Amino acid sequence: MIAVISILFIVVLLLASMVAFIFGKAHLRSTFSYEIFYTLLVVYFIVLTSFALLYFVLSFQGVLLLENGMLKELSTFETLAHSFYFSGVTLMTVGYGDITPIGWGRLLALIEALIGFILPPAFFLKVWQHKYDGN
Repeated sequence: MIAVISILFIVVLLLASMVAFIFGKAHLRSTFSYEIFYTLLVVYFIVLTSFALLYFVLSFQGVLLLENGMLKELSTFETLAHSFYFSGVTLMTVGYGDITPIGWGRLLALIEALIGFILPPAFFLKVWQHKYDGN
């Protein structure tokens, strides 16, 4: 019962803030930039896909992703899926630990985690700079 009330409360709050944003014309006064937002999405997609393909290609060269600490024989499609999953988790959260890289994959995972850590502040600073430059 409490869960249902909580979910309804959250939905009402979300709808109210969307109405206030649109009809209160807050979007005209905000520093939100669709251009920068879409650029951030594209950059995240490119980085995620690039690192996933790197893990996938390196899996044929012996740089593997271990699942729960064990080496498993996977089909090509499963290896590609694991590569995308690992890349997304590493980029967005610095990893869960369910899939672990070995070899050069560890260095790639560190670089990807660093990129995922630096991207949001870089875009935030770009929005801030955009606001104070008067554009």
